[in-house]
Amino acid sequence: MTAIGGHVPATRRAGALGVHSVGEFVLAVPAVERAQDFYDAFGLDVRPEGNQLLLHTLGDGYRWGRVVEGARKAVHHHAFHCWEEDLPRFRRHLEANGVRLLDPPPGFDSNGLWFRDMDGTLLEIRVGVKTQPDEKTPMALPPTETGLRNAPYRRNANRAAPRRLSHILHFTPDVNAAVAWYSRILGLRLSDSSAGLVAFLHAIHGSDHHVMAFAKSNAPGLHHLSWDVPTLNDIGLGAMAMADRGYDRGWGFGRHVLGSNYFHYVRDPWGSYCEYSADMDFVPGSMDWEGRDHPPEDGFYLWGPTPPPDFVHNHEADAP
Repeated sequence: MTAIGGHVPATRRAGALGVHSVGEFVLAVPAVERAQDFYDAFGLDVRPEGNQLLLHTLGDGYRWGRVVEGARKAVHHHAFHCWEEDLPRFRRHLEANGVRLLDPPPGFDSNGLWFRDMDGTLLEIRVGVKTQPDEKTPMALPPTETGLRNAPYRRNANRAAPRRLSHILHFTPDVNAAVAWYSRILGLRLSDSSAGLVAFLHAIHGSDHHVMAFAKSNAPGLHHLSWDVPTLNDIGLGAMAMADRGYDRGWGFGRHVLGSNYFHYVRDPWGSYCEYSADMDFVPGSMDWEGRDHPPEDGFYLWGPTPPPDFVHNHEADAP
């Protein structure tokens, strides 16, 4: 996340119109205090402010999300970031494609562009820093030494601390239609897909293998938020800490095929997930990645335990 730190100029693909990052997510949940406990246990810096929870990463203090009170768990909106000079271009692009621009929702004053996607999810495009990395970060593998206890005592283990939001996965009734819409309107591009069941999209200015993904369901909904951590050990420490706090439902440890990342998913109080993720594939901004469709056996995971029976169940579709 060098662009946030201001150390390295963010990369971009010259002349191409496309968002470069997810800037923020906002979730509505029926019990904000439960969200505070869950995201604190997960390793985020949770800051109550008025009737909202602000979700920051510990290392750099960036605000990745907010949680607001709602009658049921649902996505309130997502904000995508673009370059300052591209915001007027996006306005013209949206209008030319028949996308209706909206006023910001109450309590979210912004000079960005507000509109709804093909499933009705509220989105914003605004000017912001590039939160996606500009190159693949090598996964650290600390050396071990002979004649020493190389693992720390459990009581002394460091807390897992996500470095950044990697991606968001949504349910949608039509995966192919979602890919077409997000490609045409936001400028994302297909990385990989599998038989109309799941698809992964990257940002054109250099990003992880996917910043947005979509899975087949009978209705829209949030499946998971994925958070990048530095090492496999951090995945394990995160899973352990969550289980110690009572959040022991989930899936992992394993490795995906598409994206290649190692993972552990922890179920939140509302039936969706947060994922600890490490070592995802990276698509540089200078590359035209070939998006391919893969058979279902390659669309899920390379190895790991059997997923829970309801892992891909959309609990938001059950809500009245």
